[in-house]
Amino acid sequence: MSWCFAMVNGKLAKIFFERKKSGKVVMNAHCYVKESEYTTKREKQYIKTDIKKHRFSYRSKSTNVLRFSLENLLKYIFHNLFN
Repeated sequence: MSWCFAMVNGKLAKIFFERKKSGKVVMNAHCYVKESEYTTKREKQYIKTDIKKHRFSYRSKSTNVLRFSLENLLKYIFHNLFN
């Protein structure tokens, strides 16, 4: 398993991923970290170069379901109020 730094949802994170034999990259996990945890020049350089290359947006599937159902509920309420 490999890892790198990335910007996930606008925050610094460490992402863990695997490269399959087919060449596909599968992201296994991520964890948010603070830049102040990394103090050496080399670590700071890794952060700088990695976040330029890697930016992700992550949402769990359950929040999407909740967001979409809430969105539909609000549409239904407004539609019935004004019609």
